[in-house]
Amino acid sequence: MTHILGIDPGSRVTGFGIIRQEGQQLYYVNSGCIRTQNDNFIARLGEIYEGVQHIVKTYKPQTVAIEKVFVKKNVESALKLGQARGAALCPCVLEGLEVSEYSPTQIKRTVVGVGRASKEQVQHMVMRLLRLSETPPSDAADALAIALCHVQQMSIRRLGLSA
Repeated sequence: MTHILGIDPGSRVTGFGIIRQEGQQLYYVNSGCIRTQNDNFIARLGEIYEGVQHIVKTYKPQTVAIEKVFVKKNVESALKLGQARGAALCPCVLEGLEVSEYSPTQIKRTVVGVGRASKEQVQHMVMRLLRLSETPPSDAADALAIALCHVQQMSIRRLGLSA
């Protein structure tokens, strides 16, 4: 039995999703969002760190999957995202957890089958794959998709196939 923590980093909202893998079966454990309250950016990084630290200590995942930073147009936004990502990674690294990184396109392609899938398509597939009765919030669904992507990518690596 393995618990996988997926993290969708953000400086205002960081999504998290925990799934359990038992053999070939996947089970939903929990998901949600760390919503920072402070206007001070540095203080928000502390809130992200503490939120992820609490999740790691509560659910004791064996591995963590996180979305890679990508730059569209706004470099400043990408830098803030990178810092939020670092704040989310620190408690995981300090606990000695294995961390894997996936691009947004790779996550969507793995979970939905299309690298440019919409948020709604990701939410729908997460609901179906994890047999959820309700649609999770977008950031939580993205985090669950990251965890699902990790499980699939690990299966591909074990089979010796390239992703």
